[in-house]
Parts: sequence; structure tokens; C-alpha cells
Amino acid sequence: MLLQKPEKTLEISIKNGIKKTSYPFSTTIILGFQAGAFIALGFLLYIRVTAPLSESLSGLSSILGAAVFPIGLILTLLAGGELLTGNMMVVPLARFAKKIQTKQILKNWFLITISNFLGAIFVAYFFGHVVGLTEVDQYLERTIQIAEHKLDATFIQAFISGIGCNWLVAAAVWLSYASEDMMGKFLGIWFPTMAFVAIGFQHVVANMFVIPAAIFAGSFTWTEYILNFIPVFLGNAVGGALFVGMLYWFAYKKKEYTVIEGSKQPDLIEKKMSM
Repeated sequence: MLLQKPEKTLEISIKNGIKKTSYPFSTTIILGFQAGAFIALGFLLYIRVTAPLSESLSGLSSILGAAVFPIGLILTLLAGGELLTGNMMVVPLARFAKKIQTKQILKNWFLITISNFLGAIFVAYFFGHVVGLTEVDQYLERTIQIAEHKLDATFIQAFISGIGCNWLVAAAVWLSYASEDMMGKFLGIWFPTMAFVAIGFQHVVANMFVIPAAIFAGSFTWTEYILNFIPVFLGNAVGGALFVGMLYWFAYKKKEYTVIEGSKQPDLIEKKMSM
């Protein structure tokens, strides 16, 4: 398993941030829809795996569910998709490097939020509600239980939980960029994602699936969903943009090497890069 140096990973992340803001509108919407659907399918798999297990096996249930959930992020990063939580780290990095403007961040986040929601709610309605994968027997009970737990959180609890979630998810995206081979990317995505799910942190796009799925089943309201969406969105933004993006920017911002005449070893000269 080969990994890029952190400085190179930062450079790759910045280039990806620039690319993400340069996509045509149709490409952004299509890839955003795909990512929202992929994350929702990962959550649907989580429910189908964990619901049949008894309460006495709740510990095992959490581990098994967390182990299968990452398929959504793996599909997004390796097959192709634009996920809001990943863009909350990568796109601000391009701004820190002064390669894009703040309005481009806001536009990208807005379009990806809408398209992720469309993808997630498509899965929630057609697979969860119409097919009934989240509305029969123990699967309905599990869906409502998960949604209720998320909605019961206070604003500050949901906000802080959102920070923890995207600290890990953005780290998974970072590792996928750092890895030079498929297995490295696979493992780099898998374990941080598994960790946030097992811990129980709140992910704004995952919530776009499970809470509407519970709403379609007749539980909760859209107002309750919006009151959860706001703090989780803000927490995810802080976790991705600040706790991963900004910290790694300051740690690894571009350095240049130059060879002083008569010396065999390059001296390190830091290039001043203002924010």
C-alpha cells in the first residue's frame, strides 16, 4: 500500500477542490445525485443488517452495521460522486490556496446539498417506502429508532456530533487522495467511515435518507427534520473545513526546495502563502 507524502496529498486535494467548482451544472447535479443515493444505499444496508439482531446483540449490531455502511462512501469516491461532506473539506482548501472565491464554495455547497438530497430521498421513497424495505416488521422499528435518536439531540449536541462525523469522513477522503493504489483507497475510506458510524455521529447526507424514510412511514415531521438538518450541516462544515482542511493547510502548506550552489543537500525554503 503506497501513500503520497502529506504535502502532495494537500496539493491533490486543492486541485480536486478547484475541479469540483469547475464542473458544468449538469455534471454537478448528476454526480451529487449519485453520491446522495450511494450514501442512502449504504444506510439502507445498515438497517437491513442490524434490524434482525436482538437487543442482546446490540454491540455486535453496531459493529456489523458500521462495517457495511462505508460502501456508500467507497462508491462515491471510487466510482464517482460529489458528496457534500467531502466537499466541505476539499473545496475550502482551494479557497485557502486562493484558487477560487468564497462565492464558489457557497454555490458548490448549495448545488451539492440539493442534489445529494434528491439522491437520498429517491432511495428513501422508492426503495424504503414503495418497495417497503424500511416499512415492514423490524426494519420499520429500526428506521424509526434511528431517526428518533437523531431528532432527540439538542442543537448543540447535533452540532458537535456533526463536527466529529466530518472530522472522520474528511479524513477518509484525505486518505483516499493520499493512497496510490485501489486497496489503499479502499482501506483508507473504510475504517474512518466505520468509526463515525459505530460512534453514532450525525452525517447530514445520511440523515437525508433515514429521517425522510421515517417521515414517509408516518413518523415525525419535515419541520423536525429541518431543525436537525441545520446544526448537523453546520457541524459537518466545521469538521471538514476547519478540523481537517484548515489544520492540514497550516501543517502542510506548500514548501519549495532549492539547492544552494556547492551543496548536495537541498535547503528547505517555505513559500509564504497568505489566506
